[in-house]
Amino acid sequence: MSHLLSWVVFLPLIPIPLLFLLPKDKGKWLALAVTLADFVIGLPLILGFDRAMPGVSNPGEMQFVERATWIPSLGVEYYIGIDGLSVTMILLTLLIGVLAVLASWNIAKHEAGYWSMFLLLQTAMLGVFVSLDLILFFVFWEVMLFPMYFLIGIWGGPRRVYAAIKFFLYTLFGGVGMLLAFIAIWYYAPGQRTWDMIEILQRVSAGGHFNGPDIFGVEFAKMIFVVLFVGFAIKVPIFPFHTWLPDAHVEAPTAISVILAGVLLKMGTYGMLRINFTLFPEAFHWFRTFLVVLAVINIVYGALCALAQSDLKKMVAYSSVSHMGFILLGMAAATPQGMNGAMLQMFNHGTITAMLFLLVGVIYDRAHHRQIDGFGGMASVMPKFAALTSFAFMAAIGLPGLSGFVSELLILSGSFKVYQVATIIAGLGIIFGAGYMLWSYQRVFFGKVNEKYADFKDVNVIEVASLVPLLVIVVYLGIFPNNLIVFFEQSMNHISELLLAR
Repeated sequence: MSHLLSWVVFLPLIPIPLLFLLPKDKGKWLALAVTLADFVIGLPLILGFDRAMPGVSNPGEMQFVERATWIPSLGVEYYIGIDGLSVTMILLTLLIGVLAVLASWNIAKHEAGYWSMFLLLQTAMLGVFVSLDLILFFVFWEVMLFPMYFLIGIWGGPRRVYAAIKFFLYTLFGGVGMLLAFIAIWYYAPGQRTWDMIEILQRVSAGGHFNGPDIFGVEFAKMIFVVLFVGFAIKVPIFPFHTWLPDAHVEAPTAISVILAGVLLKMGTYGMLRINFTLFPEAFHWFRTFLVVLAVINIVYGALCALAQSDLKKMVAYSSVSHMGFILLGMAAATPQGMNGAMLQMFNHGTITAMLFLLVGVIYDRAHHRQIDGFGGMASVMPKFAALTSFAFMAAIGLPGLSGFVSELLILSGSFKVYQVATIIAGLGIIFGAGYMLWSYQRVFFGKVNEKYADFKDVNVIEVASLVPLLVIVVYLGIFPNNLIVFFEQSMNHISELLLAR
């Protein structure tokens, strides 16, 4: 148990050499076994997690902590641990990892290379969510770039190289700024220099300040806040840093789109909560109104772009831009309801959007295109697929009784307390969301059957196996949301207190 967290993070790396020794078509079984084993090993983290401990700014309340000297000359440590923020994201990552393996079941091109990159990506994502040392966090953050670049660039669609390079350059740009900001934080941290983000947060909470010089005429803390925000905003993505996302989604294989929307986007909002907002609460208040404006733009602009799409996958990609705007709105509100709603939406969006991309992958595998107007009448050809898609679309719209409704309700109720006009405008995103989802569904599944697709087979066992767990989670959290909220409620309430106290 003392090294359980390290096992969860690094287990996916262990079988990578074996992948190149296995016969063809066997790599997927090893990848499935490893991700399932990682999920099982991770269960004690969930079941043994003390939900009454907020963690966040208190080292004594971080759980499953492991700490060792890594680079003594720089004071860098291998320092990992979890609190309510981390444990929720770890659960999501482990779940999506297993389902993404099933979504990759038909990968035949360079199998060993694909699965090695897949498992490396899994470790990098888990590492981000457990790192408590700034340099360790940055290493995992940047390692993630390497496998994602190749997964899109080799196994993606016709414009895969362009999409992979665009993704890489955008994220690298944000990463370089992030590294410079981390160095500045270390150099001008209150008290003794340290990379320990929990120690720095403690000092800031006790009234400490960063005493760095003005940069380009801007106060040090405000400049560092903005630089970090840009790095995290690119990953979310927040307008106007969003343009890499539709290209990456459209060209990526189905499973990688699932990981991209389900987990990678959440790394941006997680970074804001873990580092950006809490280390610089005064700068947060200075930037807060602009955050709300960006959130509303994301919500409405993303929804309008989704409404205009003819490609089903691109429509789902822009819907992610819109829904991530709701997360930012809840975080900017900083109220307990808004914060808890944002965290719940991070998990719910991961499961719902994963369903949507899996379903798009089902129809693409059969038709080899995603043009919404190119189908028609598919409900009579693939009734099970139509039923599953209708469920996923209703979940994305935020139908009461399903998980998306609860998180959006918490976000809107929390933000309305402080930003009434912005909340009302953000509500348009829900209306537009119903518009693009229902209009797309009508064109694909109703009307005259396209004779070219009249002999399509309905969903198979593997496809159902990847979708049903998500369906169950969406229904369960729609009825019993508090069973997940209790894991992060103390942490999110504590962050709310930290921000509202300034």
